[in-house]
Amino acid sequence: MRLNPFAGAYLTDPAGVWARLLDDGGGVHHDEELGLWLITRHADVRRALADARSFGNALTLAPVYDVCPEALALVVQIDAPPTTAAADPPVHPRTRRALRVTFANTPERVEQRYGRIVRRRVDELVSRLAARAGAEVDLVTEFTAELPLLVLLDILGVPARDVPRIRAWADGQIALIWGRPDPAEQVRLAGGLLEFWRYCQDLVRRRLDGGGDDYVSELLAYRHGDDEVLTTAEVSSIVFNLLVAGHETTAGLLAHALERALSEPDRWRSFAEHPERVPAFLTETLRFAPAIDGWLRVTNRPVTLGGVTIPAGARCLLLIGAANRDPAAFRHPDRFDPDRPDAHDHLSFGHGPHFCIGAALARLEAGTALARLAAALPDLRPARGDRRVFRPNLAFRAHRSLPVTVAAAVPSGQRPAA
Repeated sequence: MRLNPFAGAYLTDPAGVWARLLDDGGGVHHDEELGLWLITRHADVRRALADARSFGNALTLAPVYDVCPEALALVVQIDAPPTTAAADPPVHPRTRRALRVTFANTPERVEQRYGRIVRRRVDELVSRLAARAGAEVDLVTEFTAELPLLVLLDILGVPARDVPRIRAWADGQIALIWGRPDPAEQVRLAGGLLEFWRYCQDLVRRRLDGGGDDYVSELLAYRHGDDEVLTTAEVSSIVFNLLVAGHETTAGLLAHALERALSEPDRWRSFAEHPERVPAFLTETLRFAPAIDGWLRVTNRPVTLGGVTIPAGARCLLLIGAANRDPAAFRHPDRFDPDRPDAHDHLSFGHGPHFCIGAALARLEAGTALARLAAALPDLRPARGDRRVFRPNLAFRAHRSLPVTVAAAVPSGQRPAA
């Protein structure tokens, strides 16, 4: 069974490919060209995410192709220790504990600590869009990719002037690890990734004297000079990972939600009058169109799933998008239904020990953005002739663009309370 995530139907509508993989045999297939085992069923993907003994994370951030020697020479200079996505026990429980203590990760804590930042940044970007009445704009570059990054930089205490290069570095990491760039592009992206790592090291180094009120300073205060709690390299690595995962996934969620909402004008306008409908809509968006629709694991021992035995040392692609459409887990899985009772069973934030630490923040950002944008621009609509195309990638389902036409704004005094 073959999966081509870099061309063809997978770049426009992957659901048909997921359905074919789910229907064929036990939902476990070996793709010889990718060199990966494909795991598609909801129960199996859920098990793989939860079972750290059988499914390790050591190769999660390793490219799935042979990196050219010139690019590899740059990559090996990135001496970032595994702390989050690529960490296994005993390291991961320790670094995860640091994140749970220092990073707000429940709805109540997120609202208390980051709510003001989120609302301020949302209102800035909404106002900027409203000022472009009558124009055609790309919501990816003007809104969905910018909002989560601005929020994250505020939390980390990084100056907004660094937005362009951090976005370029983060996009480059995703393309280098989960894409299929040619050798010249590999070298360029690897060089950018090394610059990115050194930037994060320098950011942490400048906070070592203490006294700051940003998240980097909080991590260092938690460390309290004790390498057994966290090393400074591990603090830099956590920042390195947050600057990618902390905004790229939320940007994807927001783009998917906007595409879906704007395709139904009555629903979009209803968000202005009924913002309480937004959370359920976002949950169904997470199930129906996950921002990360595939994730990598490696087997630490032979594992049997769906009657198929995967050998030890095999790289596996957990197809979260397919799992979220599994008819064994969801009724009418290809129907978008915000009122469905089983939507919360999606795996888009992961499951088990690596469940997304930023899930509550992502929900707050996306929910605030949809409600306030709908209130300000109820007649926002997709640009004529727009055609959905995703970036070629094994893991991240990101829109290339989301062009819309901006209608006249609703005066702020007439907006429903959000």
